Amino acid sequence: MLTIYGIGSCDGCRKARKWLDAQSHPYTWVDVRKTPPAPERVARWVEVLGSKRLRNTSGGSYRALSADKKDWSEDRWAEAIAADPMLLKRPLLERDGEPLTAGFRDWDQLL
Repeated sequence: MLTIYGIGSCDGCRKARKWLDAQSHPYTWVDVRKTPPAPERVARWVEVLGSKRLRNTSGGSYRALSADKKDWSEDRWAEAIAADPMLLKRPLLERDGEPLTAGFRDWDQLL
């Protein structure tokens, strides 16, 4: 089963959901504003995809972080994303609980 994590106002999330619907791929939608991911789940995403891939560097939450963010460890990034899901690059796609990718790019090659 596919799960998409994102926010409803995100263009990439809307495109991804529309694409999945057109491809007849069933999925579960999780709005990270309403249902933030558990810290353990975020830690797994960081472990598999790496924190750099997960960072929403164009958002206000990212810009508001301290300048030392460039030196943060993977664990520190996992904590930050779990504390503020707006730091998460969206949409994030999981299959059967395992992260596949963040951002709506090359999904046709993944599924």
